[in-house]
Amino acid sequence: MGCPCTVRRYMLLRAADEPRSVEREDALMETLKVASLMAENAGFVVAGIVRYLDDRLGAGAKLVADRPWQERQEMLDAGRVHAAWICGLPYVQRADQPDSGIELLAAPVMRGERYQERPIYFSDVVVRRDSEFRSFADLRGGAWAYNEPGSHSGYNVVRYHLATMGETWDYFDRVAESGAHQTSLRMILEGEIDASAIDSTVLELELEKDPAIGSKIRVVETLGPSPIPPWVILRSLPERRRETVRELLIGMDEDDEGRAILAEGPVARFAYVEDSDYDPIRRMAREAAVVSL
Repeated sequence: MGCPCTVRRYMLLRAADEPRSVEREDALMETLKVASLMAENAGFVVAGIVRYLDDRLGAGAKLVADRPWQERQEMLDAGRVHAAWICGLPYVQRADQPDSGIELLAAPVMRGERYQERPIYFSDVVVRRDSEFRSFADLRGGAWAYNEPGSHSGYNVVRYHLATMGETWDYFDRVAESGAHQTSLRMILEGEIDASAIDSTVLELELEKDPAIGSKIRVVETLGPSPIPPWVILRSLPERRRETVRELLIGMDEDDEGRAILAEGPVARFAYVEDSDYDPIRRMAREAAVVSL
């Protein structure tokens, strides 16, 4: 995965030295509408980031959060949302379309040693602590849940893992769609299923919110790392506006207010990423194509 190179960061910071001209130009434009298509437990972080952008963009920024994420995704595709935090799988699916309407802004780098100061994340295979399962191999014949088929961390990477094993979804006795990582976790805790692959950042936020969960679950396998879900923006917006938003995100960790907002995430910083950084997801999706429900 790529991190901001020295030259790139210099260019961004130099451009950020022109706040007045940027503000005058931006004030003539429409308020930037931003949406998160990620797990709801990260909503407070997104809200903080959007407030940060709102304070610094001449035309302001507005969080679109009053409707289901599927509708927010449709709004992004229709151009009624200008920027979004989106899973890596739907990103590459959209980026690879002819005349794609979106481009990368930046990607979060999470705090924690496992993230190696890189824009990556993991899929933690979770079971109940009191179960007999000690490894992914033990889950043959068990009950599995995935969050939804547009997810890399909960669906695509699991299909890829099964494909590398020469297996299909028949590896499990029962497979169910839960609709969300948090729902999959609840189903595990309540004994409705045996296991699921949970986005590591979602799991960590759930454990922070309710530390007691940690004594009730066990991680038996970690899939990844994978390129972390990026922030994207519409190509139809003026280039200078897109670059301004990118500069603001990448510079958040160098601003006291921005750093405090990210720390709530917990996010260390935003990193510059390129489309090729998401090639691992493309490769996994190709190899996983043989595994379907």
